[in-house]
Amino acid sequence: MKQIEKTGFKSFFSPRSIGMQLLSRSLLILALLLVLIGFFQYIVLQQFTYRNKAISMQSQIMSISFDVWEKILVGSRGKDMGPPLFFIPELSLAFIDLEGNYYPLPNGRHNISPPKLDQKVYLSALQRKLGPKPKKHHYWVINDKDNKQQLVILQPIFSGPGQVVGLIESSTLTSPMNKILFRQLLIFFFLSLLAMVVGLFAFFPIIRKTLIPLFKMVKTAEQIDAGNLARRFPVGQGQLEIDTLAQSFNGMLKRLETSFEAEVRTKEQMRRFIADASHELRTPLTSIRGFLEVLLRGAANQPDQLDKALKSMHGESERLNKLVNDLILLAKLDRTPQLQLQEGMLDEVICDMEPQLRILAGNRKLNLQIEPNMKCYYDTDKMKQVILNLFQNAVQHTDPEKGNLQISLAKKDKGIELAVKDNGPGISAVHLQHIFDRFYRSDSSRTRKYGGSGLGLSISKSIVDAHAGTINVVSKEGEGATFYVWLPV
Repeated sequence: MKQIEKTGFKSFFSPRSIGMQLLSRSLLILALLLVLIGFFQYIVLQQFTYRNKAISMQSQIMSISFDVWEKILVGSRGKDMGPPLFFIPELSLAFIDLEGNYYPLPNGRHNISPPKLDQKVYLSALQRKLGPKPKKHHYWVINDKDNKQQLVILQPIFSGPGQVVGLIESSTLTSPMNKILFRQLLIFFFLSLLAMVVGLFAFFPIIRKTLIPLFKMVKTAEQIDAGNLARRFPVGQGQLEIDTLAQSFNGMLKRLETSFEAEVRTKEQMRRFIADASHELRTPLTSIRGFLEVLLRGAANQPDQLDKALKSMHGESERLNKLVNDLILLAKLDRTPQLQLQEGMLDEVICDMEPQLRILAGNRKLNLQIEPNMKCYYDTDKMKQVILNLFQNAVQHTDPEKGNLQISLAKKDKGIELAVKDNGPGISAVHLQHIFDRFYRSDSSRTRKYGGSGLGLSISKSIVDAHAGTINVVSKEGEGATFYVWLPV
């Protein structure tokens, strides 16, 4: 575990590392989000500040009675008033009469005059008779003649109910408010940067720990790449995607391992098959060649030796021909077995073969236990070959006089079971597991005596497999053997 974490820690800082890319992209997205949040926060807060300032300015104007305004307005039109009668901090004032004329008003230490708006704006404001609470479009943010930005509102003053005498234009510089907003924006960005730094150190161990299952998979993949197909990726690590990927890889590895094992077995079987086939072919060819050499030395002029040699060569040629035909049949069954499966009564096939089976049995006792109406799908010629192969195998391994053979046919497990039983010497456990291998003979001398090549049972198994059936044998030494063939209905 520590080795995996150490390896993951070293590779984490690589620019191509998924952990570094995940961390950097997460922080980049977080930074963009914080910038957008800061920008929109500045805009919204600025509008909120301007609006509240406009309401505050209007409230200050409305708090002054008309009598005070009247004295101020008289002074503003040229009469000597002396010092200002009132003082409102931060505000610059001007009076606009009903004709839209602009008159600046003194206000304590303020020497900044409100910006003069277009006369149409004043006349429009007088006609609307703005209410006590200004709306968003009832304040303006404009630059004055000194290029200083000011917040401006217009507030009507009344001499009596419904009697407008003019407008008071109130303005203040926006720079103090903007400084406060900018300071808050800097504080926000500083805190955001601090949060990103803290996030960097917080995300790093979390992401590294989160990627440990992936590091384990990489480590396992390196070991598998070295040729160890028995290794499996760890599952159940608490991450759905990693666990699903590990299960998929484990399934693939299992199929690869099975495929490689099958390939090894196939190569071994092919090597053994070629060696056995070469040995089987060499035996009759050597015999024929030996007889030909005898004839060439002069035995052809001696009738007895000539007749004996010709009969022997004929027998060897027949054996050679049978072996070649069996090999061709096995090759066809291995490649693409083309069987003519038709529905029929398998019991009738065995009954038709009874005379032939009794001839092959000779003096051996033959007992048939065949149930009627055994209907299934099968290839007639191929099933006859299976029955003959199993029966000849039983004949070869039983005593010619005391042999007892039995063929039974019955329904079993939603199918039909054919059994061929003998009372021969049986098959030892050593040979039992190889009985269906090609060229395998448990008793080489006896099999060779009757012309067997060790392919009969292999051919029978291939035919039964092509029928989607099963074939197996049950035997004990000294108790005979029973071959079972099961075909689906």
